[in-house]
Amino acid sequence: MPANDEVDRIVDAWLRERPDLDFAPLQVFSRVARLSKHLDRARRTAFSRSELDSWEFDVLSALRRAGAPYELSPKLLLQQTLVSSGTMTNRIDRLVERGLVTRRTDPNDGRGIFVGMTAGGLTRVDAAITRLVDAEAALLRSLPAVDQERLAALLRKLSLDFD
Repeated sequence: MPANDEVDRIVDAWLRERPDLDFAPLQVFSRVARLSKHLDRARRTAFSRSELDSWEFDVLSALRRAGAPYELSPKLLLQQTLVSSGTMTNRIDRLVERGLVTRRTDPNDGRGIFVGMTAGGLTRVDAAITRLVDAEAALLRSLPAVDQERLAALLRKLSLDFD
């Protein structure tokens, strides 16, 4: 059994004070919350080194995952980034100003538009994802591959209730 961590100490203190409660959820979610802080720091670093904010990465990565020619409608971007239409319009405007995306009219529907990634956007998002994967791998380095796979499966099972 590995050494106790801060969550073990917190739960032990709570068990002394409130032995009537089941602290099993705290054992899981306190650790997830603590790990989330490390992940947030790693993500911010990876994105800032690529001169991107996290919201910029979200939009550019949705376009990158779409495959060449790296275009999506604003509606599809909304679905993938889970923001409001007003927020997405603002984000697209700001990315256009930075030269990371372009807008073009849908040739099949003059009212619709496509948002496309520029070469500069592609360079930035590729650098950011490379840095992010490296940083996340470093966070997991203490777990063997089999444990990483088991953890991913358990988290997937839990997250299906929320997706």
